[in-house]
Amino acid sequence: MELNIKKHKRSVLIFWILFLFPFIFLTAWFWLISVGKMGYMPDFKVLENPKSNLASQVFSADGEVLGKYFRQNRTLVHFDEIAPELVNALVATEDARFYSHSGIDIRALGRVAIGLFSSSKKGGGSTISQQLAKNLFKRKNIKRFKNPLLKAFAMANIKFKEWVIAVKLEKRYTKEEIIALYLNTYDFLNLAVGIESASKVYFNTTPARLNIEQSATLVGMLQNSSFYNPLRRPDTVKHRRNVVLLQMERYGTLAPELRDSIKRLPLVLNYQKVDHNLGSATYFREYLRMALTANKPNSEKYYSRDSYLEDSIRWLEDPLYGWIAKNPKPDGKQYNLYSDGLKIYTTLDSRMQNYAEQAVEKHLKFDLQVAFDKEQKRNRKSQRPFFRELEEEDVEKIMDLTIRRSERYNVRRSAGMNREEILATFEVKTKMRVFDWNAPNYERDTIMTPYDSIRYYKQFLHTGLMSMESATGYIKAYVGDINYKHFKYNNVNQSRRQVGSTFKPFIYSLAMMPDEHSPCYKVPNIPVTFDMPEGSETPTYEPAFSSASYLKKYEGKMISLKFGLAHSMNQISAWIMKKYGPDAVVKLARKMGVTSYLPAVYSLCVGSAELRLSEIVGAYSSFSNHGVYVKPIMVTRIEDKYGNVISTFQAKKHEAVDSETAYRMVRLMQGVVDFGTSKRLRYKYKFTNPIAGKTGTTNNNSDGWFIGMVPKLITGVWVGGEERSIHFEGTLLGQGANMAL
Repeated sequence: MELNIKKHKRSVLIFWILFLFPFIFLTAWFWLISVGKMGYMPDFKVLENPKSNLASQVFSADGEVLGKYFRQNRTLVHFDEIAPELVNALVATEDARFYSHSGIDIRALGRVAIGLFSSSKKGGGSTISQQLAKNLFKRKNIKRFKNPLLKAFAMANIKFKEWVIAVKLEKRYTKEEIIALYLNTYDFLNLAVGIESASKVYFNTTPARLNIEQSATLVGMLQNSSFYNPLRRPDTVKHRRNVVLLQMERYGTLAPELRDSIKRLPLVLNYQKVDHNLGSATYFREYLRMALTANKPNSEKYYSRDSYLEDSIRWLEDPLYGWIAKNPKPDGKQYNLYSDGLKIYTTLDSRMQNYAEQAVEKHLKFDLQVAFDKEQKRNRKSQRPFFRELEEEDVEKIMDLTIRRSERYNVRRSAGMNREEILATFEVKTKMRVFDWNAPNYERDTIMTPYDSIRYYKQFLHTGLMSMESATGYIKAYVGDINYKHFKYNNVNQSRRQVGSTFKPFIYSLAMMPDEHSPCYKVPNIPVTFDMPEGSETPTYEPAFSSASYLKKYEGKMISLKFGLAHSMNQISAWIMKKYGPDAVVKLARKMGVTSYLPAVYSLCVGSAELRLSEIVGAYSSFSNHGVYVKPIMVTRIEDKYGNVISTFQAKKHEAVDSETAYRMVRLMQGVVDFGTSKRLRYKYKFTNPIAGKTGTTNNNSDGWFIGMVPKLITGVWVGGEERSIHFEGTLLGQGANMAL
């Protein structure tokens, strides 16, 4: 009897041990997971601030997103910025009891278990919170485990860890915050990470404006975006979208009759390819990126001492230049432009930017390039697109220099190839995609040698345009060239070209100062000769009657300074230069914001200086802003990812000339538009508003310029070939009044 009792007790003990062991084991397992003993487990601090790569956004002054800098194209949105239809579709499809569980849906797990034993599909068991945990804290690769038991244990450990994280997330966040976090972290493919990017990429809209069918499409992708890729499998995605609509009807968030009508709709995308080469203000965005990420100048990394000195001054005086390096985070680390989610608010106006880009496209594509190509048909084929009088050996020198500067040449030279071997590769025909004004999206596939492609690209005329508010210095429009994808060189801030007669207002300003002369002051219209040191060439400036024969009747007569500037007469600006001297001109130009190298020579009176478009546009602000120079500015403030303002920017200003001089100069430049070289603004384009401006044309029509001013805005344009020897033959087409105005 006693023996039977002992056996019974032992059996009961074994029973309870066997019965309780799984619960004790699982409890211990979960506890070890929660304290991080079974692999990394994020603590509450990490859960409250999960790390994720956030794209930095560039905003226009009118609130439009111009572009992003990113490793992953992700931008956070809040729950109240998400369309209710999207939330309903998500909950109905992915987690119907989302609002009633605390991270783990026991009923869903039971359904999965029954499905495993019965081999029937009963749906998934992962809640939205678990899927969020999976997105935030990536799984480790379990393929390294060869043993099936170890692999099964690893998989179970991962799943349990997701459960623990899901419960913790439920404690730290509201249901609405979890939905927003989940949608912000999902990768929808095609460089669309998060719901904000997905809405833009697939439908060119925002999460708040998604309609029912768009919401259902994106929620359908959540099951497996690689498989449900609307660009590759539109029919499959449409079927999946309709499954989501059925789920919405099933759970009462979509009326049956509405579902019936929507499910018949085709899958309509408005795909916006994510590409830094595309979109609005491409040159502006790249110049901004380079400015923000610039490092402190190191003389050992510069080939030119002038460039080093220029960048060093910019480092000291421009708070935007090198902003990342100059402005560390509170913890001392540097901001990362590509992952810290900075918000950069620029001065650009998206509407004005669009107008500027359209104007450049229309003028270059339909007018100038057509005229230039037509003119080139009269040129020898071996000479195109260079000026017909250029010697062939000079053409070959230009081509050889271009080849040696090319990426293809330098990559092969770094690989150890000699010059002959490298040049041989330039004669091998290869497939390539080239720019073409007349092709769809301005690109066409072709086969040509790299040498021929270099020659082909030289036929295009190039441009730069910048527009700024004269009072604030805010850059409102910025076009660096005709096509950023194929022409990366920025003709607003990188290129320096001879400015021609657009420099003459600096000369005339000396004569317009108080106690000097008035716009009506008359001077003799005769050749001007400068006295030079013995042995130097003596320059003489005479009327250019070949290009303006209607002015011949004024030869030898007294004409006003206003008339001289209006018709850009070289001998009048030479008369002023002879009176005041080149040193005075250089000094004044410096006060007006010109920073490029300016030799104190008499030829400045006809615009021999080589300047950037951006600095000459800025310098003209001294005229339209009552004599106060305003340095152009492109950013007003920068915020961190939480919306905290971490930097603000204001344009630097100083008095360049007195207000009376500025007033007189504006009046002089109004004459340029009313009856001078820019008068086609009146008779051709029918503008009647107050406009002042100045055209510029350099030797052989190599550069065409126009700087125009209205009361609140200054816009500058340059047009020319890649080489100075690529230009129109005559002044009729090659002057600034035709190329740039």
